[in-house]
Amino acid sequence: MKSSRLIRILLLLQLNGQMSAVRLADELEVSVRTIYRDAEALMMAGVPIYSHPGPAGGYRLVEGWQARLTGLTTGEAEALFLTGLPGPAAELGLGTVVAVAGLKLDSALPPELRGRTARIRERFHLDAPGWFTGQDPAPHLAEVADAVWNQRRLAVRYQRWAGEVERLVDPLGIVLKGGFWYLVARADGEVHTYRVSRIMGLETLVDGFDRPDGFDLEAFWVANAEGYEAAVLPARARVRLSPRGMERLAAVLGPDVERLARGKATDPDIEGWIETELAVETDVDQASRELLRFGMDAEVLGPPALRAAMSVQIEAVAQLYRADAPPVTPW
Repeated sequence: MKSSRLIRILLLLQLNGQMSAVRLADELEVSVRTIYRDAEALMMAGVPIYSHPGPAGGYRLVEGWQARLTGLTTGEAEALFLTGLPGPAAELGLGTVVAVAGLKLDSALPPELRGRTARIRERFHLDAPGWFTGQDPAPHLAEVADAVWNQRRLAVRYQRWAGEVERLVDPLGIVLKGGFWYLVARADGEVHTYRVSRIMGLETLVDGFDRPDGFDLEAFWVANAEGYEAAVLPARARVRLSPRGMERLAAVLGPDVERLARGKATDPDIEGWIETELAVETDVDQASRELLRFGMDAEVLGPPALRAAMSVQIEAVAQLYRADAPPVTPW
């Protein structure tokens, strides 16, 4: 554990130059005192590391010195191949680069590790899009990715629900979510999310831009996704679910709704049914149609308007099947 931490300190200093003990401690999730001891251990091992005292001080390697840390452990080599996404990389215009990098990594590995990474390719495959969604063609993805990487402003024509609009944006990052590519970009001083497949046309401008200080793509996306989910499904329904209904919850309403439901669930009754909350749309007709997909595995308890809408829908379906319907052939 300590040797791994020492290597990480060495690599962090090589990548970032000078770093304070506090920053290193935060990065490695250890105490500042541990960083002091590790720095002393590196010095005793002959690593040319020295410190600058004072508020603006920190640890630094001697100028021009670099460690040659070319060895990979079994776990590190396997992890590198598990993170390879050939499909998304190709969509970003990086397919050839990733393939060449994989060949170089393969050739640098000892035979025993090369065999393990080959088994990983044989036994693990990432298929990002969900079932029945197909691909989401994004012909301008490679150009968007290039602008993100080189910090070039984009003039885009974007298809919104209300019609096509033109935007001048500073592309900050790209996210792949459920098989769909999204551009995170700043426009008119605010950061927004754009589905790349809805970009109808674009022009990469020669103008560069400065990224917002402290902008964190992952943190923005998490907050944006939570806000989107709350906006799409702002209402709550109180329901009873059978054991089979609970099993079907993620398939019917999605994993995020399932997480909410399991967190709010009561203990099962003698027949295994539980009471919980489900995130639903405010439109009671739409919400009732979604919940009807559970059939006899769910009972809506409230709010009253949603329960009434369920009753109307169920009665309409029952009437449809009562009206001199021909005999039904079993499947």
